[in-house]
Amino acid sequence: MTLLTNLTIMLVIACISQQFMMANCQRSKKRGMKKKENEGPKDGEQPKAPVQSPDKKNSSPKGNVFKGKFSAKDKMQCTWVATGDNAFVLSVNCKKGQTSFDCEYVAKPATCPGYESNTKAYWKQIARALKKNKNLCFDSTALIKAGMCRKAPKDAHFKLNHTPRDIVTLPRTTIQPRSSLSASSFGAKSCAVNQKRLAEEYCAASWSSLCTFFFSMVQNDDC
Repeated sequence: MTLLTNLTIMLVIACISQQFMMANCQRSKKRGMKKKENEGPKDGEQPKAPVQSPDKKNSSPKGNVFKGKFSAKDKMQCTWVATGDNAFVLSVNCKKGQTSFDCEYVAKPATCPGYESNTKAYWKQIARALKKNKNLCFDSTALIKAGMCRKAPKDAHFKLNHTPRDIVTLPRTTIQPRSSLSASSFGAKSCAVNQKRLAEEYCAASWSSLCTFFFSMVQNDDC
């Protein structure tokens, strides 16, 4: 019985010792990894490139891009594209039949306090403001504002930077009436023929020119 008790005690001590050694081994590994990270790359070893997030990989070289389209009150079909990072350029293009124009607005949306927390709502409100603008691209005093940024600095609102660069319109053609001109020309020609015929009928050939002149004087106002 005493032997069994001693054997049990030894087994318990062995298990405790093994658990203690495993815990120390894990602590040593963690310390070694932290030390290696702090030391940096060794001589001749290429540093590893940082892993980029999916949003940064898909970002445009010019920065963030937002775009949309709308139909103005005068039935013009318009599209807009905003590109930038801190300062944004908002390009607008509108077309209707043979007429088209485009322009640019500039702003710094980040100066609006609510922009970073709700970017999607900001651009939705900008699109709505573009649609409501009655003189888009032509009124330099009108600002394109997001409702959530009414109390923001002036830089947060889009201001016209370039007036329309290209305006194409269908030229108007007018047709002048020719009826009066044609009638007068025809009347003058018929009178001249009639005067020449009378001169040939009543005068000799040598006197035809003089007779024609005489008949032109005595005929009525229609000729």
